[in-house]
This record gives sequence, C-alpha cells and structure tokens, in this order.
Amino acid sequence: MSAQPLRTPPGRRAPAAALAPLLLALALALAAGPSPALARTVTDMAGRAVDIPERVERVICSGAGCLRLLTYLQAQGMAVAVDSVELRETAIETRPYGIANPQFKALPLFGELRGRDNPELIVGLDPAPQVIFKVMIAGESLDPDQLQAKTGIPVVVLEYGNLSAGRPLLDAALRLMGEVVHRAGRAEEVVALFDSWQADLAARTAGIPEDRRPWCYVGGISMKGTHGMQSTEPTYPPFRMAGARNVAHTQATEGRDQVRTGVPKEQIVAWDPEVLFLDVSSTSMGEDAGGLHELRTDPALSMLRAVRAGEVYGVLPYNSYHTNYGSIFANAYFVGKILHPGRFADVDPAATADAIYTALVGQPVFGRISRSFPGLVFARVPLR
Repeated sequence: MSAQPLRTPPGRRAPAAALAPLLLALALALAAGPSPALARTVTDMAGRAVDIPERVERVICSGAGCLRLLTYLQAQGMAVAVDSVELRETAIETRPYGIANPQFKALPLFGELRGRDNPELIVGLDPAPQVIFKVMIAGESLDPDQLQAKTGIPVVVLEYGNLSAGRPLLDAALRLMGEVVHRAGRAEEVVALFDSWQADLAARTAGIPEDRRPWCYVGGISMKGTHGMQSTEPTYPPFRMAGARNVAHTQATEGRDQVRTGVPKEQIVAWDPEVLFLDVSSTSMGEDAGGLHELRTDPALSMLRAVRAGEVYGVLPYNSYHTNYGSIFANAYFVGKILHPGRFADVDPAATADAIYTALVGQPVFGRISRSFPGLVFARVPLR
C-alpha cells in the first residue's frame, strides 16, 4: 500500500509544530506595534511625534490655561481629573471657564497647579486618561518625556500663546487639541471668533488720528497673585484693540508677548495718563491695600490728571491661571466705549461680555464675575 498522509483525528489538537508559523506571525504583529486603525501620530508643539489612540474620549489637562482651551473646544466633558487650582474653594472666581463648569470640582485630583503632575495619581485614575495635554511652564512643569515614561500615557505638549505676538501659537494650540479630541471644526470656529472680534474692533477704531487716541494706563494687573497700581502690562491688548495709547508701551516692548511688569510710582506720575483703568482683581488685596486704596490715599497718585478728572474705570481681571481671552475682548469693547463713545455707541459692554463668554464657554457669566466687585466692573471707579 502506498503511504497515506497522517491526519489529525477529529476532536484532537494539531501538533505544536503545526502552530508555530501562526505563533510567529502573531509575535511579529505585536512587535510591530498597534494597527494603523487603532493609533495615529501627531506632532506636538515641542516637535515631538506622539502616538495617540485613534479615538480619544478621555483626557487630562496639565498646566495653566490648558483646561480653558479644552472648554473652548466644547470638549470639557472628556476631562477625567483636574489639578489643584480647579478644586480650590475661593470667595472670588474670575475664570469664566471654571464658573461655567462647576462639575470640575467633583473630579479627582491628578497633580498640583502649573504642571506639577503626580504620576502616581495619574496611573491610579479610573477611568484612565488616554492622552495628557500639557502646557509647559519653564522650570516648573514635569518634563513631558518623563511624564509619558512614568505613566505610559501619551503626552501632547501645547504652547498657550496670546492675542499679541503669540497669536499664531494660540491658533496652533487650538487646532492641535482639536485634532486630538476630534473637535477640528470647533477649533476653526474659535479661531474665527477671535478673528471676527479683532476685525470688528479694528474697523471701529480705524482712521482715528493719533492725537485723538488718549494716553492710558492700566494698573493692578494680576500675575501669580494680585498686585497694586504699579503692576501694568506694556502690551495690554485692550488698549491696542480699542484705539488707546499705552503710556507704558515703548519701542522695546513692540512686538513682544504679553508680560506683566512693575513700574515705579514716580514713573506713573511722570507719565500722567489722561485715562486710568484698574484691573479690579487688585481690590481683593483688602481695604488697606491694592490699586483702589492707593488711588484714594496716595498724595502723588491723587495728583494725576485722570484721578482729578474722575477718569478712572474698572476692567475685568483677565489673568487668572493664565489669560482669559474672553475677558480681554470684553475689556477691549468697554475701553473703546469709554475712549471713543461715538464709534461704540451700539455697544452695551455687559451684554457684549456675556455674548463673548457664551460663545467661548457656553454661559453668560459676566454677572457672576462682576458681583464679586460691586460697582467697579465696567464702571467709573469711586475715588472718595
């Protein structure tokens, strides 16, 4: 008889040798990494190539302003934990995105403010984030590569940008975050909102002669805490947008990013601005401190022509855990209304602020902020 090939009887397993090619193929597939259908690669704003899941539904936002951007993209529901800033109980809240989202206070903690993340807390989160967004702060934030190595979770670095020289970075951050969380269309909407408000302000102030643009000063600008009248912003965007000349602006600050700076009181007196604006967060320093107290009690400041003429006005705090962009635009419309009332005759500053906040964070929160500073926001400041 001719030899017949051996067959595995029914109900019995094939020899291990017969499975070897299948096992080898499986091992090679696993070594090659995730299937293209299950992962994608993005390049973050630190130039790092980061592999992320195809479908991202759970994230955390590390660093100042990061959760604000996620809220602008209407993706705040994806956040599964927050840093220590979001859990603070404060009598005064000036972050519109936080006011509009009280549910943040019920989320678990993943680390401290300004990007000081706790990898152990992060790996213990349930549900776990699929991506960590990180706004870097030099010298304070945990290195993104270290954070990724310690948690096993992809870290996407963002640059926060601003509405001055850093506007391209802001747009890029929104678009990158939108790409990761599948909100690319909303990212373009937010960029378009910023463009439309800037264009409207530019149109309203176009053609105003230089000598009809009043010299202005803004004091009490907050930055990692509250400050008095000597704290200012040489490139304060509302002044630029609303047709004002900033006495603190110099050729050296032209084109620079927004940055708070302190100036000597004697310099403010020498500038003698025509109109003064006070960031009302300064009043939270207490009755015997802050910009309003100084304006009321300091003999030198009381001699300023703006003070003597009663041309002192309160503007919204815009710098609370990084820049609140909606508050900057709202302030710009108010400043324009004060300096060029004819060109802003149709503007109700409070209603405009609420329209801006609703467009960005989904709720009209101006009243909640202004009630923390009774009679001061978008009003002539009582000096006596």
